[in-house]
Amino acid sequence: MSCTSDKEANLQKAMKEVRVAAAKGAQIVCLQELFTSLYFCDVEDYENFKLAEAIPGPSTEALGKLAAELKVVIIASLFERRAQGIYHNTTAVLDADGAYLGKYRKMHIPDDPAYYEKFYFTPGDLGYKIFKTKYASIGVLICWDQWYPEASRITALMGAEILFYPTAIGWATSQDEATNTEQYNAWQTMQRSHAVANGVHVVSVNRVGFEQNGAMKFWGGSFVAGPFGALLYQASHDEEETFVVEIDTAATDRYRTHWPFMRDRRIDSYQPITKRYIDQD
Repeated sequence: MSCTSDKEANLQKAMKEVRVAAAKGAQIVCLQELFTSLYFCDVEDYENFKLAEAIPGPSTEALGKLAAELKVVIIASLFERRAQGIYHNTTAVLDADGAYLGKYRKMHIPDDPAYYEKFYFTPGDLGYKIFKTKYASIGVLICWDQWYPEASRITALMGAEILFYPTAIGWATSQDEATNTEQYNAWQTMQRSHAVANGVHVVSVNRVGFEQNGAMKFWGGSFVAGPFGALLYQASHDEEETFVVEIDTAATDRYRTHWPFMRDRRIDSYQPITKRYIDQD
């Protein structure tokens, strides 16, 4: 969905679309990254810290009631105010009975033009997480996390049956179409590779619309990939969409049996991965 500067209006809009998804048969509903506001990280502005809230807090309370009413799981990406001067990019998970199952704090924090997240967010310190919901054990990672195979691997090894990626990513409007296409394809390919390597479904949910005074176009393109990377659904780059995709979590066993990447991992040889760079001297 697209967002405005009105935090309450964005929340109500999202809740309305959760109802739409539930009416279509959804059991787990994932909202995009920081869905209650504009993507404020395009500038470094101290006023934006006022958008943060406690988790659990007012948004999770409202979403928990909705989850219980509709009997759906809600994955809600929010700006967390943890303490004075400590803020996180955090996703809360509400179970189908409205219970607050916990939160995941974004581990990888970017700092690029128009994505000044290090100004706002303290890196996550909860580690990687799975949430045992009524319908599936799910892993939640956030946006920039999606470029790191280590994050998806660890979350899958913890027992995640589906990986969800709430996201806010877009194109600079000054870019040419070839660059736009290359960037989107890399983004999607990376996440589809997580599905293949781990034998799980991947769900990536992005926002749409122009922000930063029209200098940034969020590219939408939300998608669901199966355990061997096949696209089960892909949204448009421009339109707001609420879509339900049926996922068979039992497919994981079939793919992992026929393509036993998990079986053949040489865990005794992976210690160097914890180094920043492997210097030859």
